[in-house]
Amino acid sequence: MPANPPHPAPASQDGTAAPTKAELVDRLAGAFGLYYGDFTLAAATEGLTPSQAKTLSVLRFSPAPMRALATLLACDASNITGIVDRLEKRELVRREPSPTDRRVKNVVLTVAGEVTVDAIRARMHTTLDALDTLDDTERTALHALLGRVFPDGRGGPECTR
Repeated sequence: MPANPPHPAPASQDGTAAPTKAELVDRLAGAFGLYYGDFTLAAATEGLTPSQAKTLSVLRFSPAPMRALATLLACDASNITGIVDRLEKRELVRREPSPTDRRVKNVVLTVAGEVTVDAIRARMHTTLDALDTLDDTERTALHALLGRVFPDGRGGPECTR
């Protein structure tokens, strides 16, 4: 028996067919691939692996316990320890006791870490150039849509070093 044909996509407000979920996934994969390549290259100019740079980026939101970093970065706890050790050695992060639980160590971004994240973002020319094509209204809409689709957009690819 032949498979049922896919249902036609509903029309958008301008009469064109709305993209299917598969088409959206393909577009997201392409966009994320370009972003990740841009991010990786920019991180390398700072002497960082993508996982180290992503850790710094996540810490821009707020300090985080090691266990939370491991979860956000999809890392094993032993991997995040090594990442944080290397970042701490470069004085980009520091560990400090949690104010609510002294048994827990929070990882905190240092001023040098903030400067490094800013430098990485400034070197992401492909991403920045693409975002420059949007006007304020479009950037606002994109921000809102990404926040709705990915409410906790701090996660990232699996870490390795």
